[in-house]
Order: sequence, then C-alpha cells, then structure tokens
Amino acid sequence: MNKRTVAIDARLVGGTNTGDSTYWTSLVQALSNIDHEYELLLISNARMPEGIPRLNEKWVSLPAKSSRWWSLVSFPICARKLGADIIHTQYSVSPLARKAVTTVHDVSFFVGPEWFQPKDRFLLRRTVPAAIRRAKSVITVSETSRSEIEQFIPSSKGKVVAIPNACPNWIQPIPKSRARNMVEQIGIKDPYMLTVGTRWPRKNMELTVRAAEELSRDFPHKLVITGKQGWGDMTVGNRCHATGYVDHLMLSALYSAAELYLAPSRHEGFGLPILEAFRCGCPVVCSSGGAFPEVAGDSAEVMGSWEVADWTAKIESLLGDSSKLESLRNAGKLREQRFSWRETAERTIEVYRGVMR
Repeated sequence: MNKRTVAIDARLVGGTNTGDSTYWTSLVQALSNIDHEYELLLISNARMPEGIPRLNEKWVSLPAKSSRWWSLVSFPICARKLGADIIHTQYSVSPLARKAVTTVHDVSFFVGPEWFQPKDRFLLRRTVPAAIRRAKSVITVSETSRSEIEQFIPSSKGKVVAIPNACPNWIQPIPKSRARNMVEQIGIKDPYMLTVGTRWPRKNMELTVRAAEELSRDFPHKLVITGKQGWGDMTVGNRCHATGYVDHLMLSALYSAAELYLAPSRHEGFGLPILEAFRCGCPVVCSSGGAFPEVAGDSAEVMGSWEVADWTAKIESLLGDSSKLESLRNAGKLREQRFSWRETAERTIEVYRGVMR
C-alpha cells in the first residue's frame, strides 16, 4: 500500500499547556508506536522540544510572527508543499486546507459563555464553527462533547467521532512513603487532599477551597492546589497550600500521597486528572460537570450538588471511612486501565482512512 502523509499541527507537542499538550504529545507518541500506512509530518513554529521521547517522525520547524497567520496560511501551504494528503489541527481549519481533520475537545464556550473572557469567547464562537464546516472529519474526546458539538453546531452532524483520551504515560504511581518524602520537599505534610487545574472560572476551584475550610476539627487535612495561575478570583484559605505548576514527577507524587482528589469543574470535555488520580491510587470526588461522569463511571463519588455543605459532608464521610476509600482506590485503578492511547491512536488512523475514502 502506498504511503500517505498526514501533516500535524505540532505546536502543543511537548508543551505545558495543560490537557491540550497532553493530548497531542500522547497522541503523536502513540501514532509513532503502531503500524499504519501513514507518514506523519510534525510541523511546528518551534524546534522539537526537549524532554519527550524521540519520535520516529519528521519534525519541521516553521517560524512565524503571528500564530493566526501560521494557522491559516503558513501551515497549510507548508503541508501542501511537503506533499501532505491530510492535515490534522485543533479547533481551526484554514480555507486553504483540502482534506482536514480537526480535534475539538469541547464547546464549553457555548455551554457556559460566562466562563470565558470576552475576546476569547468571541473568537472561539466565531472560528470553531467555521473550522468544523471546513473539516472533513471532527475528533472529540467524549460522547458528551460529541453531543454538545452537534447541538450547538448543527453543521457538524454526521462527521463528529468521539475518541477518548487516556492517562499520560509520564504519570505513574509512587510508593506512598516515598511520595510523602517528595511532597515534603515543597512544604507539604500529610494528610491532605488535592485538586489540579489552571485557575479558570470553569474549573470552579473555589468550591473545594470553601468545602475544605468547612471541615470539622476532626479532619486536619489541608487542600493542596496545583496548577497555573490562570485568571479569575479565588480566595486561598487557611487550609490551602498552592504549589503553582509542578513537573510530572512531583505531580505523580502529589496524587500518590493524597487522601482524596477533588474535581469540582463546572464543565469538562473529558477530565484527564481523574484518570491520573485513578492510576496513582487516589480516590476521587468529582462534580457532574460535562464528561466527568462518563470518564469516572462508578469508580468515583460523583456529586450532583454544587453546594459547599454537600461537598464538605461527602469529604468528611469518605475520610472517616477507610474501607470506602480502599474500595474507591481499587475501582479507580481498574477503571483507568480501560483507557488506552494505543486505542486512541488506532481509532484516529481510522478517521484518516475515512477522510481519504
């Protein structure tokens, strides 16, 4: 079979741009490790980043002063000159693209426009529907997102495929005693609960802060907040310890030593930190926002309430029940194993084949 070429917008590969970078880094690594009839061309506005496993694919550096111009003009023209049959992007498709696949993680900018700054909201609500109209196929990461994309962007119907994410391979469980020693190096002493995410209004991290503050004196647990600053107001209480962004090894340690992982987001297209917590044996309490119930299944405590008192009560009931915590740990580990980047890559190849047909 003749080799076909897929040009991938690789600007997020190896980056630290939260879940989007995890998606692209994990996907291209998985695509590199399976047999298929496509050659992958990774095109970025920067050099191949250090610190990621060497990819068996061609990396092309294509500098540009404007990110928008790069997406709409430089990238598709470069891909065409290099003989690409398909281009694969995220959220955008240039009018110059002939056969394009785009990944749209979610349309939370339609679901909850108040969660976005006005400029970002305006651009997303204008450009993403246009990209979906131009794309031959659209990949999203959950059935929840697929349904919402089709609801808010009717032109997408019939060409959206839900292909779930998986836990990134750089998150690995660490023995609890070692993990405790590691987190002590950044000033954290157990017992503690953990929440991870950039501080955006959609992440709703204020809920966990307030719930932790309401814990009775019988529970001395702190709340560790890990992630980038983002934007939006959040009052850090007396029980809270904000670490800022941490590397993958420290994040694995934080999951492994935590008593509970709290995920209060108002809406998510998937919810990678839930799988990360599962892998590291950390019991999860999550909201019912977006795809969380789809990802967590019956392996986490899924909250139907957004009330602080209800979250505090649930946290106290779990921290006081060691057998329930152990049950959640075991269920989470089994649940995480149902998600595979290899399967994600294989199903992505099927999308490429459909576009070529």
